[in-house]
Amino acid sequence: MTKKTKNKYNHYTEDFRREAVRRSDLPGASAVEVARELGIHPGQIYNWRRQCKRLSDKQFNTVNGVDYSQEESEEIRKLKRQISDLKEENEFLKKATAHFSKEKW
Repeated sequence: MTKKTKNKYNHYTEDFRREAVRRSDLPGASAVEVARELGIHPGQIYNWRRQCKRLSDKQFNTVNGVDYSQEESEEIRKLKRQISDLKEENEFLKKATAHFSKEKW
């Protein structure tokens, strides 16, 4: 894992953060142990874990128990609107066909 240092503050890469959180979530591991190995404060891993959860909550939506990205969710909503519009058009065409088939030529 790589660490990026700038001025007197440590700035960690996104990959470093994700890996630290992933390792602390492994069975038999703890945030304290992982933090000690990496030379950071355990609270930092808890903060990163919370941030990852918050980001993943925003990035994914659950539809019928399945997680979809925001892009996929938007596409699903768009397709559902199209289906609804097509059903309305279909109903209209059925009624129009029934109406015109009753007319005598």
